[in-house]
Order: sequence, then C-alpha cells, then structure tokens
Amino acid sequence: MWVKICGNTNLEDAQLAARLGADAVGFVFAPSPRQVTVAEVATITPHLPPNVDRVGVFPSRTVDQIADTAIKAGLTAVQLHGGFDEPLLRQLADRFAGSMRIIQTLHWTIGEPTPSDSNHPTQSTALIAGQIERIARLGFVDRILIDSRLGEAIGGTGLPFDWIAARSVFASAPNGIDLIVAGGLNPQNVGQAIDRLHPWGVDVSSGVEASPGRKDPDLLARFLEKARAAAVS
Repeated sequence: MWVKICGNTNLEDAQLAARLGADAVGFVFAPSPRQVTVAEVATITPHLPPNVDRVGVFPSRTVDQIADTAIKAGLTAVQLHGGFDEPLLRQLADRFAGSMRIIQTLHWTIGEPTPSDSNHPTQSTALIAGQIERIARLGFVDRILIDSRLGEAIGGTGLPFDWIAARSVFASAPNGIDLIVAGGLNPQNVGQAIDRLHPWGVDVSSGVEASPGRKDPDLLARFLEKARAAAVS
C-alpha cells in the first residue's frame, strides 16, 4: 500500500513521515493554510531519503510555471490538482519526457444533490470512470488520485466522497492505472476505505494534523499503521 502524507510545511514533519514509512510526502503550491513556496520546499527535499517521492500539488498553472517550480524545489513528481486538463497534461508529458512522474487528480463531488443534479453519485461515477479511461488511453499518467470536491473547494475538504458509489470505478480501473484515495481520510477510517475500494494507494493531509500545516506525530504513526494493516488483511 503506497502512502502519501500531504500538506507538509516544514522539514520536521516531512522527515517524520519518511521515518515512519511513508512512500511520499506532498507539498501544496496552491492557496491553502498549507501553501508553501519554492524556496521553502527546496530547503526540505535534500534532507529526505531518496526512496521517498517528493510530490508538488499544483492548481491550474502554465507548463513553464509547474516545470520551473518542480525543478527548483527538488520534486520527483507533480500532482495536477486543478481538474483534468488534457492539453496541459500533454504539454507536461512532453516537457518532462519521463524525468518527472505526473499524478492526475480527479474530483468526486460531494454534498446534497437531488437525483436530477449533475453531481448525483451515479453521474459522478460515470464522469470519473470516463476520465480514467481517457487518461489511460493517452498513456502519459499511470497514477490517478480521486479526491473530494465540495462546492468550490477542490481538496482539503476533510470529507470523504461516496466510497460505496466509487467501488465500481476502482474495481474497473484499466490495467496500468494505479488509483489513490484521498479526501477525509484519518486513522479511524483509512482501514474502511481500503477495505471497500482496494486502492493502490492512500493520501492524507488534514486527518493527521495537530493544526493546519503541522502534523500530529501520534496521528501520523497510527494512520500509517492502520493503512499497512488494512492492506494485508
């Protein structure tokens, strides 16, 4: 089970996540209480083990902005969090030419829609399944992260999406595509998410925090323990 600890803002938290066995640490380059600068991340990444992925989370930005930030910050992967933008994905794949992994985020809308609403779970399932199929056919990305969207908030909601409705999406993922669960995960529910969805990986941010941008060591340790245990049960 691949585990990413996102929303890191300081060296202490990132190193703790690595010591506890995280496979990746994430840094948010978007408006957020956890937003960091290129200079800040550049002082953290050299002190992390080489086997730990260093992922930058980006909203919609230009290819040049994303590439420049990724290189200067010492990242090994970029996570596109501004929605599925096929031209941007193509341009980044061409720019990086395999030197930087790309993770595409897709957003599962949550809330209280009516059955006729375009955000109804049935339509969310069809939309995301279609996007996954398209991304798989393009061949630029092999990791897709499914996160919650609430209103205008894409990510950082602290709320899970509909895992029951999403089961068919995860079960039918094309070969070569690894799906990652995010949105509202914490030590108490990560085992349930893994049991229901059987994802390739999980991603957590606010669910292991003492306060926005600061990790709680106990919550962090428990999350990793629960995720590992659920993956082998």
